[in-house]
Parts: sequence; C-alpha cells; structure tokens
Amino acid sequence: MQEPGVIVIDIGKTLSKVTLCLGGAVAARRERVNRVVEQDGVGVLDVDGIEEWLAAAIGDLARRGPVGSIVPVAHGAAAAIIRDGKLAFAPPDYEQEIPGPIRAEYDCERDPFALIGSPALPAGLNLGAQLFWLERSQPARFDAKSRILTWPQYWSWLLSGVAACEVSSLGCHTDLWRPLEGKFSALANRRGWVERLAPLRPAGDVLGPITRKWARRTGLDPSTGVLCGVHDSNAALLTVRGIEAIAIDDATVLSTGTWFVALRASAEGERIDPSLLPENRDCLVNVDVQGRPVPSARFMGGREIQLLCAEGGVRIEDPASQPALLAALTTIVTERRMILPTMAPGVGPFPDARPAWIDAPESPAARAACVALYAALVSDAMLELIQARGSLVIEGRFARAEAFTRALASLRPDLRILVVEGELDLALGAARLVDPAMASSVRLVEVAPLDRALVDYRVEWRARVDTRARQN
Repeated sequence: MQEPGVIVIDIGKTLSKVTLCLGGAVAARRERVNRVVEQDGVGVLDVDGIEEWLAAAIGDLARRGPVGSIVPVAHGAAAAIIRDGKLAFAPPDYEQEIPGPIRAEYDCERDPFALIGSPALPAGLNLGAQLFWLERSQPARFDAKSRILTWPQYWSWLLSGVAACEVSSLGCHTDLWRPLEGKFSALANRRGWVERLAPLRPAGDVLGPITRKWARRTGLDPSTGVLCGVHDSNAALLTVRGIEAIAIDDATVLSTGTWFVALRASAEGERIDPSLLPENRDCLVNVDVQGRPVPSARFMGGREIQLLCAEGGVRIEDPASQPALLAALTTIVTERRMILPTMAPGVGPFPDARPAWIDAPESPAARAACVALYAALVSDAMLELIQARGSLVIEGRFARAEAFTRALASLRPDLRILVVEGELDLALGAARLVDPAMASSVRLVEVAPLDRALVDYRVEWRARVDTRARQN
C-alpha cells in the first residue's frame, strides 16, 4: 500500500509552488508566477489569483495518489487581516511604500534592535509598519474584531478553518517578537495587536482536517490534515537539518531566490548578542521553528541579478551557460571589471550604496559572469557579518550557478561549501514537519574553488565600495 504523500504549498514572493513529496523525495510540482494587484489604491498580494490556481494545482497532484497532510510555507513580511470569517484586507506588497509621516511616527514606537533583532527596513518590510499603516488607512476593516494571520497561516486557515500564528514568521523582521526572550514586543502589546493575532501554534501542529469545501474543491480525502506551516527560509533550514552529512551546529544555509538569505544555525547553548550584528546592514535575528534565535543576513539577490542580466539575455543559473561564464571570469578578474552595489537600495549589506559598472564588458556571457561574481562578493559580505563557520549549504535556484558558487568558494576558503546534487528543496524541509525522522534523498556535492584566488580582487572591490559610499 502506498504511503500517504505530503503536499507542500510554497507561496513565495516571485513564484507560488505546490509540491507532492513521497518518501523524502519530490514526486511532482506545479508553479505559478505571482503578481501584485491593487486594493483601495494599495498594492497587495494576489490572494484570489493564488487561491484559484492553488485549488487546481492541489487537485492535479491529489490524483497521483493518497495525500495525508498539507504543509503551508510562505515568505515573511506579510499578514492577512480576516474579519467575520472572511478576508478583510489582503497582505500589502512589502515593496509598497508607506506614507512618510506615518512611517516616521511608527519608527518612534519600535522596540530597540538589541531586543527585537529586527532592523528598520524600507517600505513595508517590517510587518509592524504595515499594521500601523492599516490601522490609520483601514480603520473599519482593521479593528478590534479583526484577526491577524501571518502569511503561511492564512493558507492553513483557508484550508482548515482554524486560525493560528507561528513563531518563525513572527520572528522574521516583523518588530512584533523578541527572539532572545521568546515573547511579543512592547510595540505589539502596546498597540493591542497581541490580542488580535491568532493564537500561537507550533509549525508542525495539525490544525485540523481540510474543510469539506476544500475537500470537494480538490478531491482530497476529507481526513487530510492541515499543518500550521512555516516561514520559507526556515523550511530550507529544516531541509539542511535533515541531512546527516552536515554538522548542523557549525552550518549556515544560504537560501537563494528573490532574496538571498543566510541563516546560521547557532550552536547548542550559544547566546546570540544582536549588538554584534550591524543593524544598518540588513542583519537580523530570525527565529527557527523551535523558537531559537538564528543570526541572519540578506540581500535581494535574485532581484538584483534579474535587473543586471535583463539586457544580456544570459541567465547565470542556466547550467548550459556555465562553461562560458567560468571562462569569462578569468578575464573579468584580470581586467578588474566590476559591479558595485546596490541595485535594490535600502536593503542588503550595502543599503545606501549607489550601483555602478566598472568597465562593463560587452559580451552577454562576460556580463553575466560579472553578475555572478558580484553576487558572490555580496554573499561573502553577508557571511562575514553573521560570522559563518564550518559548512555552508547553498540552496535555491542559484545553487545551479556554478560561476557564482565557485567564486564564493574562492572567496571563503575557510568554509566547506556544498550544493545539492539536483536541488535542495525547502518542500522536503516542510515535509519533515509531518515526519521529523523522514529519510532525505538529498545528496550534497562540495564546491571546488576557482583556479585563481580572488582575495586581491575583493580588496579592490571593497575599497571602491567604501570610496563611493564616502562620496554620497
């Protein structure tokens, strides 16, 4: 008899995915490109479009065999407001600008970084700023009768009818959580948001069976359990923690997608001091599914790569392009061709830097190689900021970018850098919430550094970044 599968719903910023996991491996997947829509003049996430697609995608995968559980996964800095059993206001797009006077007032109310491990980020990247704005702009919808659901838990509520929140999403630069103390922030208590947040539940809790409506809509068995769900980067961390070859006490995960997020699994009993992380360089303290603090750093790597490669037509993650990119790297390094940060202003380790090409190459392959090297240099800076050590596992679509991963290995000879043979899939980590002992089919491959050292190139690149910053 076939073992029941696990369906993982992954609502990312760029893509939504539905994955069927069987026996610790990915059996099938469906994907959809996300978009931002407008609601009352505000850019919000396309909840209706995702839901319609989701029903069809789950139904498609459900026909492949029995499904025992559904695990929702989603990105951070998003929350849905429900009222009277319905969606009252879709999550604002975290890139939506918040009016300046409101944001300035909000910033005066935030807890100190040393307590929340959450830096003040632009637009709506601090969830508390979104809630503060909605209080002012949508008072009829966001009142004492409304309930706040973190983004993964909106989908678990939709599927099960049970409202919950979960700590890995609350601990993702929301300003609502104090990770070292494991409790809500003073801001969240003072604004009355704690009472409106759905009850906290562990990520692996089964909230209930799928609703009859969704059972009919998808063809799933009505007994299919819906788990509370988890923040996407933490699902990737769970995937790595399931690989026996990694000494997880000394490991860092670099999750690569729209965002490049580095999460360092802290050693057992290690005390994390947020004051050692520079608040103004997009460092933060995330929280894993057990509520433990996780030193983290990030930049909008996928978005920057997309912008930088838009004209050349060569994708740095395309396996077929890697020989040409690797060959071009030698010339780029010798001739000191460079890209200076930052294409996505306000975030990353160089948030205030103005982007620039230094002697931009003309050929598409050389330009793409320069982009791969740029991504490695910024990732190297992030890893340095969070004091990464031991092993580094690179996951996500840019783990296939050999020019990027080998350049990073050259920059960080102190780290054992590994990528997955195939793909390190966060869906497998999410599936471990159903069965923590699930055997993983993931195989790791150690990354060989480039034939030449990049130390001198990095010194010159950082000097140029510093000089340009002083000129601002």
